[in-house]
Amino acid sequence: MLKHRGFPGRLAGTDFQFTIRRANPKGVTPITPRERFRDRKPADRRADTAFMQALWEHFGDQPFERGNLDAGRLSWLFQREVIPAEDPFDPASYDALLVIDVDAARQSFPDIFDGVR
Repeated sequence: MLKHRGFPGRLAGTDFQFTIRRANPKGVTPITPRERFRDRKPADRRADTAFMQALWEHFGDQPFERGNLDAGRLSWLFQREVIPAEDPFDPASYDALLVIDVDAARQSFPDIFDGVR
């Protein structure tokens, strides 16, 4: 499992996890799309924004390996702002390649992508 050095481990001052420390010995947790409802708590929205900001700063519009990125946190963005970068895509692989859909991310997180072409 690739460890993304320099990637924040969590949202500062919270328990919102962005990375995992070690591979799961029972098997890889698959990435599955999660519905984001409009009435989500502000802390959840801040975590989504901070995670997307970290993804953008580390990877930009280039494909990246899932590695030690938390499946739960990725799932909130999966199939919207973060999409598979390979076909076939294995959602239960630490080696799976993902990429940011910049157009979708710009609509969901305009503050991060303001001025990005």
